[in-house]
Amino acid sequence: MSANLSLAGIVLFAHGSRDPLWRQPMDAVARRIRTIAPGALVVCAFLELTEPDLPAAVAELVAQGVGRVTVVPMFLGVGKHAREDLPVLVARLQAAHPLVEFRLQPAVGEDTRLTDLLAHMALD
Repeated sequence: MSANLSLAGIVLFAHGSRDPLWRQPMDAVARRIRTIAPGALVVCAFLELTEPDLPAAVAELVAQGVGRVTVVPMFLGVGKHAREDLPVLVARLQAAHPLVEFRLQPAVGEDTRLTDLLAHMALD
């Protein structure tokens, strides 16, 4: 299937864990996106210890014909994985899928909307 630039996919990218319950919040965000935007093509991907990894998640979206992929790092802290490892992974994906446009968002922890929400939650 060829890439369609008008068809976009979203990858929620998180660290991963051996505990299968750990991924439930990521899956909940994906479900919420689908509720807000019915038909949204959204998948979760993980750096390690949980499947699918980022290349497999992107391959799933590309197989559906997406021409644009937005990667959303679901990290509160911006450590080595978000700063160094993830840009390298996205560059490799771009090389593997040259007809697909990739966009790497900042980590969610860098968004002031999330910081504000967490502060309000702490004050409840």
